[in-house]
Amino acid sequence: MTPPSRILIVYAHPSQHRSHANRRMRDAAARLSNVVIRDLYETYPDFHIDVPQEQELLSEADLVVLQHPLQWYSMPGLMKEWLDVVFEHGWAYGHEGNALRGKDLWLAVTTGGPAESYSASGYHQRPFKDFLAPYEQTAFLCGLRWHPPLVLHGARRADDAALQSHAARYAELLMAYPNWHDGIHDTPPPVASNVYIHDPDAP
Repeated sequence: MTPPSRILIVYAHPSQHRSHANRRMRDAAARLSNVVIRDLYETYPDFHIDVPQEQELLSEADLVVLQHPLQWYSMPGLMKEWLDVVFEHGWAYGHEGNALRGKDLWLAVTTGGPAESYSASGYHQRPFKDFLAPYEQTAFLCGLRWHPPLVLHGARRADDAALQSHAARYAELLMAYPNWHDGIHDTPPPVASNVYIHDPDAP
């Protein structure tokens, strides 16, 4: 019998107690027996990251999930610090940096603004996929297989039913791994009347 795939969720939300979507997503994922959740702001409130421990967790995983709210078109600060110090040259990339090669990388992200704000004519002036380039390039450099992200737009204004539905979808996709088929598509965005770039009440 094939053992279940090992999934590591690297979770970063600087205002967890105010989270609308990400908290529900995290809680849904936590109920899965083959999932390990690494809550960066809970584990490293001082930003002093245990690099060997994080590398060990990554080495044991088949799928690495980066889960976070989009803040200033990128990941929260502690996740960027985690990436900077953990994905070391000679370990994650470079001539002998093969530790992550062949693993899968998936992004589960929420935005405060609605989907239509991410377009050439929208508030953010670019399609959402343009902001994914650093993630995709990181995957390429480290030999990780990049998968289309799970995106919840308008999370700040989503009602409880929409948030619970999205969290359930997240858990379903995690349970289905590695038997993913032609794609993971963006969840249809709930109605969002305002656009948020960064907010202390981030989704």
